[in-house]
Parts: sequence; C-alpha cells; structure tokens
Amino acid sequence: MSIDKTSETGSHEVANPEAAAKAVTAVDPRLLVREQGFAGYVGEFKRKMKSGDLGSIPVVIGLIVIWAIFASLNENFLTAGNLSDISVAMVGTGMIAVGIVFVLLLGEIDLSVGSLSGLAGATFAVLSVTHGMNEWLAFVLAILTGTVAGAVQGFVFARIGVPAFAVTLAGLLFWNGLMLQILGSNGTINLDSEGVVAKLTSYYFTDVAAAYVLAVVVTAGFFISSFLGNKRREAAGVPSRPVGETIVRTVLLGILSFGVAIMYNQYKGLPLAVVIFLAVLLVTDFILRRTSFGRKIFALGGSVEASRRAGINVELIRISVFSISGTFAAVGGLFIASKIASANQGAGAGDLLMNAIAAAVIGGTSLFGGRGRTWNALLGVLVIVSIQYGLALQGIASPVQYMITGGVLLATVVIDAVTRKTQKTAGRA
Repeated sequence: MSIDKTSETGSHEVANPEAAAKAVTAVDPRLLVREQGFAGYVGEFKRKMKSGDLGSIPVVIGLIVIWAIFASLNENFLTAGNLSDISVAMVGTGMIAVGIVFVLLLGEIDLSVGSLSGLAGATFAVLSVTHGMNEWLAFVLAILTGTVAGAVQGFVFARIGVPAFAVTLAGLLFWNGLMLQILGSNGTINLDSEGVVAKLTSYYFTDVAAAYVLAVVVTAGFFISSFLGNKRREAAGVPSRPVGETIVRTVLLGILSFGVAIMYNQYKGLPLAVVIFLAVLLVTDFILRRTSFGRKIFALGGSVEASRRAGINVELIRISVFSISGTFAAVGGLFIASKIASANQGAGAGDLLMNAIAAAVIGGTSLFGGRGRTWNALLGVLVIVSIQYGLALQGIASPVQYMITGGVLLATVVIDAVTRKTQKTAGRA
C-alpha cells in the first residue's frame, strides 16, 4: 500500500524543483530594471518597441527634427520671440484638443468643436460689448454655452443612439449658423483691448522671477508626485521606477523648465496663456489618471459591453465627456478671440477643427479609444503650430501648409494603426 508523502511530512513535495524555480522567477520584466542597471533599461526599451508601446518618443523625435530643419532654414525660428509667440498661439487650439482627447478616449469623434469655439467667442462679444454685460459674467456664460451644447449632443448620442459622427456633424452646421445669427449683419465685433478676454493672450508676467518660480514649482511638483507615486506602488507590490531614474527624469525636466524660463525672460516674460494651459493639463491629467471618473472613461473606450456589465453608467459618462469637449471648445474659442481681439464670422472655420483633432492624434491619443493623455494635446499642438510658423517664416503659402500638416497627420494615424496591430500581436491590446 502506497503512503502519501504529504501525510508523513505535513507538506507537499515539489515534483519538479527546476520548473518551480522558473515559476518563481517569472516576474514582470519591469521589476528587473533596477537590478540589471543600464542593460536593464536597454532591454526595457527593446521590450516596449517590440510590443508597440512607443509612448511619446516618436512625437518628441519628430518635434526635434522639425525644429532642427526650420532652424537650419531660418535663423529666426529658434529666437526667444518666435518660440514665445508659438507657445501663446498654440493655447487656443490646444484647449480644444484637450476636449478632443476625452472624446477620442471613448473611441468617438466630435466634429462640432470648431463651430462651438466660434459660438463662444461670439457669445462673449455680443453680451459684453453689444449689451454691456459684466465681462466676467459674459465670460462664464460663453463657456457654459459650450458646456450645454456639448451636453445636448452627448444626450442625443448616448440616449437616442445617433452616431457621434452624425450628431456632431449636424452640430458643426447648427452652431456655426447660430454664431452667424447672433453676430448680426456687421459680422465682426472688436473686443476691449484691456478686457478680460483680451488679456488672456496679451498679458505677460514681466518680472523675471515669475518664470523661474514656475520652473521650480513644475520641477519640484514632478519629483514629489513621482516619489510618492513610487512609494504607493512599492507598498502595493507593483512595478515602480527606481529612485535614481526619478532623479534623472527630474533633472532633465528641470533643465528643460529653466531653459524655457530663460527663453521667456529674454522676450516679454512669462505668458499668462501658457500658465493657464499648463494648469488645465495638470488638472485634466489628474482627473483621467487618478479619479474613478477617468478610469471609467478608459474602461468605456476599451469595451462598452464590459463597462456596462461592470456597472458603469455608460450614458452618463458619454454625456459628461461630450459636455467636457464642448466646454474646452468654448475655452479655446475665447483664447482664439483674444489672439485676434475680436469675434467674427470666420471664427471656428478653416483648419481649426482638423488642427485640434490632429493635435490630439499626433500627440499620441489613439483614434481607436482607450489610450491617451491630455499631455498629448500639448505635444501635438506644438508640432502643428511649429510647422505653421516655420513655413510662414519661409513664406510658404497656406495650401502647402495644409498638405504638409495633412501628411504629418496621416503618418501619425498610420503609426497608431501599426502600434495597435503590434500590441495585438504581443497580446497587450
């Protein structure tokens, strides 16, 4: 009669010690980075490349190449004045792109943001200039115009079931018509050059300390956030970055931040528009990555049915996201109106819609949903505006600018599709 060794020893014997050892050591490769040193980081980079996890690397490299090309063609491109003007000019489109990021995370599209931006500018101008309303009140009502319009479109999409493409395409026409209606026969309303909206892009913090203080705050904030985040991840037993890597990242960010501060102080100072844009990016990034609402957006972009079965209120999230998109479209419209110091019939037209969508996609937000960050809007719009300013310095006509921007967008979409296919092959989609 055979005797069970478990009963004799009180424990299970390991039939295959070698296999068991391999099972124990089969851990997440990211955990081995610290132990392997520089070779570990190289291996991690190769792993990400093979799995299609490119992140923002292609965009950053592309931006460096774009700046290098234009700097070689025109010595004025990298001057403090031109770079400062680029950073201010990108804020209006960048704000709209932030809202687009939210929509793209759902795997949807919003074609009405251009018209909504024009409507917001027109609403503010009519209320504050034509009817003499308090500028701050008119400012808030103009933003709420975009919020309500976005919520209406989201309701039609989420509750009635009309495709987002069709709903927002109708919105593009409707809100543009409403803008033309409220502007009236004149078609253009000039804004007060010392008013609230005009100051959005014309005000600069001229004290040199302002730019340096912001650089310190950004750098210190990044280190503290990364350090505390790593501690939480270590406590939870999940992969985290080594302290050395965090320090290196902080030093690089500090060099970049202080370099930008020096550049601003060589011109007019720190632009208010840039400060507001950075604050918006920080808040929206926190919402997406650190709140249950943000996690629900990512989940919904990954799978609608799985989200519904998990108890997520799909309709509410969709309506909220389109409301957010409308809000940022309105905010972006006010920045654009500030840049030209007027509201006119051409607001929201032209290439604004395509540039906003392109900025989100070029920055790294997936058209297929479930992947992206609001910081992608910053990278993407910086690429687009840099191309526009570089070509303008060369005296290249708008048609060529459109073609080049379209080519960049196509290349980005192709990269996004290839990346998604690679991730599926690697079993990570």
